[in-house]
Amino acid sequence: MDLSPPPDGDGPAARADSYAAAPLLNCLLRELAVPVAGSGDLRTYRLPGTGRLLRVRGTRRPAAPEVSASGRWHRLGHTELVKLVTEELRRHTGLSNHDLPAEMIDSREAVAALLAARARATAPADPYLRSEQSLVTGHPYHPAPKARGGGPAAGWLPYAPEAYASFPLVLLGVREDLAVEEGDTSALDALGQAPPGYRLLPAHPWQLDLVGGESAKAFADGRLVRLGTTAFDAWPTAAIRTVYAPDRDLFLKFSLDVRITNDIRRLWRHDLEKRGRTDAEATRAFAGASAAWLSDRGYRTAAFAFEELAVLVRDGLHGHLLPGSTPLLAAGLVEGFAGSPLAAAPDPAAWWAAYLRAVVPPALAAFAAHGVVLEAHLQNTLVAVDAGGLPVQALFRDAEGVRLLADVGRAAGWERLVYTLVVNHLTEVAAALAEHHPGLDPWPAARRELARHDLPEIAGLLTSPTLPGKTNLLLRWTGADGAAARYLPLPNPLARPVPQP
Repeated sequence: MDLSPPPDGDGPAARADSYAAAPLLNCLLRELAVPVAGSGDLRTYRLPGTGRLLRVRGTRRPAAPEVSASGRWHRLGHTELVKLVTEELRRHTGLSNHDLPAEMIDSREAVAALLAARARATAPADPYLRSEQSLVTGHPYHPAPKARGGGPAAGWLPYAPEAYASFPLVLLGVREDLAVEEGDTSALDALGQAPPGYRLLPAHPWQLDLVGGESAKAFADGRLVRLGTTAFDAWPTAAIRTVYAPDRDLFLKFSLDVRITNDIRRLWRHDLEKRGRTDAEATRAFAGASAAWLSDRGYRTAAFAFEELAVLVRDGLHGHLLPGSTPLLAAGLVEGFAGSPLAAAPDPAAWWAAYLRAVVPPALAAFAAHGVVLEAHLQNTLVAVDAGGLPVQALFRDAEGVRLLADVGRAAGWERLVYTLVVNHLTEVAAALAEHHPGLDPWPAARRELARHDLPEIAGLLTSPTLPGKTNLLLRWTGADGAAARYLPLPNPLARPVPQP
């Protein structure tokens, strides 16, 4: 079942508006709006910059926005909503920004293209791939989560996970004396055959369409040669630039010169160069644990196009999964997909308790015992379920998002972990579960699970009236670097007494 916002009307344009409006409204209501009143399913807010009243329907995925004018409520389409948000941001910050409104519109147009493509395509039979390719709404608190760089849909749809894409990778040869690599990249050499004097370098076909300059010249002078494509298809995961090759049980992460959510998604040199240390620390943190870390083993690239053509090799799934279990993307559980065990759980309280046991202890242990701060948000966490759909194991990924307490300090590391694990992750899963299973209060169980762990920060987490919420709308409007997280206080659902049995 799809947990995305209900369509406002029956037409494709109304459906695209509804999907695109929900995360934008979430940002506006979290970061700028002031609650005024509300009854039933309607919530009303004052926008302090313009003084206008805005009301929406629903909570987790707000829909049907209306603004009050001359004593009457007027419905806002997506274009009108973008104008309203833009004016509010300009007055709130005193700054102008011409790029973000265009990204909001691009995100809505991308949603429309994705919905049309999904209607013509067949979802993958593998439930893991289905979960990775389910994110039509995407990040629930980002103003333009589906923006694809403003290019025509024909250029990116063939590589879009939300369109159920799969495709062969392009195989290049990079002259041996110009190949740069670190770590274990042996899996790349098994993808094809490089001619003498060259090293094999797989490439994402969309990225090849985007690069120019020195990379383009290299084909002419022989530094790069084209060697065809892989004999198998790769499936783009929710991250878009990371693909999974089921036949090889291998993940590959590429550069992609497109802004997706907050950042241009290149494999930046500084991240690649620190990969070895952060990945090694994360690997040690999970040694002997039932939970798993999918190691970013190594990378290979061309010296003359270090970031543009880099490819990162990541562990596959099979060597890490508990026997008989099926991995699912946590973000997919929140968004909804056919066969989701969250929706079908016969005992949602037991399912939630098992989910918490799988996800929370390894993230806290990595922090407390090893000084490793996982970026444990929905898109970096896989949850394996048994044959009955009950969570039994968590798998974490992406060394690029890992922070080490030795570098960031304990207070900043704890704030980041609370945001990614609790606010971005557990809060969303809890809300989706409660939406599917009315009457369930997921927070007493979450509080009990967290209270089991002997960290000095836990007491504060369970009593603080607020949690840190990331301000993606203001971050993008002010042009801050995507890694420079800014937080505002959100009500803490954990800070409530737990009923005694």
